[in-house]
Amino acid sequence: MAKIRVPAVDGMFTMDFDHPRLIGGRGVSSQSYYFPKSLSGADPRCVNDGEREEVYLSSVGKIWSYTSADYPPALPYQITEPFEPFLICAAQLQEEELVICGQMMPGIDINDLDVGMDVKIALDVLYEDDEHEYIVWKWDLV
Repeated sequence: MAKIRVPAVDGMFTMDFDHPRLIGGRGVSSQSYYFPKSLSGADPRCVNDGEREEVYLSSVGKIWSYTSADYPPALPYQITEPFEPFLICAAQLQEEELVICGQMMPGIDINDLDVGMDVKIALDVLYEDDEHEYIVWKWDLV
């Protein structure tokens, strides 16, 4: 029997494996974008921007920066043993003028990455139990 796929964190992305999208917010008065949808970030226009609408963000961005995580992150991050290093990418969504950090899909080497390259949203299994696969979003090469 196939395991049930569920988001590891509700409300951050769609569960469409063919065309996943991040779920963000947009201030009604400022038109500024947020991810996650309730985070205001450092945009000075957002000080009094309490009313937000939910929006789907662009699914493709350009690498703004990247690095490797060669040691386990602090708790409460889910760590599987043995720890395997992974890549982190900060990608800029052009339409939203928003930089979003996320993990890269497995199998991508740091030598495969360069600033300015296109990346897209993908879904992957973070961990699983007897009944469920817990899904997260990651960046993938276009």
